[in-house]
Amino acid sequence: MLTCVGAGPGHLDFLTRRGAELVSNADVVAGFDAVVDVVRPLLLGDQQVVTMGYRDQVAKLAEVAALHHAGKTCVVVFMGDIHFSGFQFLERVETACGHPVETVPGISSAQMLASKGRVCFDETTFLTFHRRGDLTPFKTHLRDVLHAGRNAIVIPRPWDFMPKDVAAYLLTHGANPAHKVEVWENLSRAEAEWTGTLAELEGRDFSDMSILLIRALMPMLTGLEGEA
Repeated sequence: MLTCVGAGPGHLDFLTRRGAELVSNADVVAGFDAVVDVVRPLLLGDQQVVTMGYRDQVAKLAEVAALHHAGKTCVVVFMGDIHFSGFQFLERVETACGHPVETVPGISSAQMLASKGRVCFDETTFLTFHRRGDLTPFKTHLRDVLHAGRNAIVIPRPWDFMPKDVAAYLLTHGANPAHKVEVWENLSRAEAEWTGTLAELEGRDFSDMSILLIRALMPMLTGLEGEA
């Protein structure tokens, strides 16, 4: 069996019990170095660990696939939730294995940020630019989301579409510079790393672990207005 597990946004407190059980009971645990480090305390000492980076991920996943086909129980861990920004990595896993695999969802940084920022997903659109390929359709979608009066939670792409680039693109394409913005780099903190307006964000540098909340200019009505 080979299972892909969402490991949460960087802390074991936000890994599901099912995910933790699968990691602890696996013969092989694989993933990018930083993600494996998150779940390393759950390893029992006799598992085989396969770590990888962007450059060697295809070769390393081939190793994992060979162990899977040899009868080993394998878990590939993903940061956050698999289906938020890990779909390309999931495709690589399934290509290596030659078949679809089971996935166990995790808590994403977008969910964490929605909680920290007190916004609901009914009124908020999540977009990740942490992907390879042409970003143009997703940039256009972000512009339209703000124009429609919705909040946006945005994961930028290192290093060519970072928070300052997001701001520059939106301002160039007609977004109101008064949009309130929060940039978080560590969601375990009580407050955002930086808060300001879209206009003030342009030109500011943040790490590759940053995530943004761009608030709508006007909050949507809750439907409870006027109740006693």
